Amino acid sequence: MTIGSLDTPENTAAVGGRRGWLREVKRLDAAVYGAIAATPTPRLDRAMRALSHAADYSRLSIASAAILGAAGGTGGRRAAAAGLASVAATSATVNILVKPLARRRRPDRTAATVPLQRQVPMPSSRSFPSGHAAAAVAFASGASSVVPGLGLPLHALAALVSYSRIHTGVHFPGDVVAGTLIGSAVADLTTSAIARH
Repeated sequence: MTIGSLDTPENTAAVGGRRGWLREVKRLDAAVYGAIAATPTPRLDRAMRALSHAADYSRLSIASAAILGAAGGTGGRRAAAAGLASVAATSATVNILVKPLARRRRPDRTAATVPLQRQVPMPSSRSFPSGHAAAAVAFASGASSVVPGLGLPLHALAALVSYSRIHTGVHFPGDVVAGTLIGSAVADLTTSAIARH
């Protein structure tokens, strides 16, 4: 072994420790996904399926922005613009940068026996992170940075949209957690950039 070599027992143990930790997190992620899939919730199934579908292509955020723009006065229009700018930046970050690098496959709904009545079409894109969760949180964060009173209702809606992606079987919980963190972070950067101009 040469001086300065990275192949030391300490480094090997650290890498092995990180891999072991990552395997455990993945097992936990799959276990939570499986528990949700195995829990009978026939009344909730219909609502989560409808909500997940309504959030496709950020339609809920666009509809919220339209309402804010029409009824919220100058503050509402500024909040709508900040929210939509945050969604655009987040969607680009998730779909162009993160998903191609992560390359995580979608969950196997058949193996997990996700009930058919709660399923939505399985997207063809990679699973990590959840674009729906990222976009919903980005809109909520962006809009509420302008009108703080919007924070509670918009973040509550974002939380429901995020959960709906697990409930319908198209994402693992970890995908959704990562999406919410990315959406919040990108929204903060976006609104800060807007505020400087």
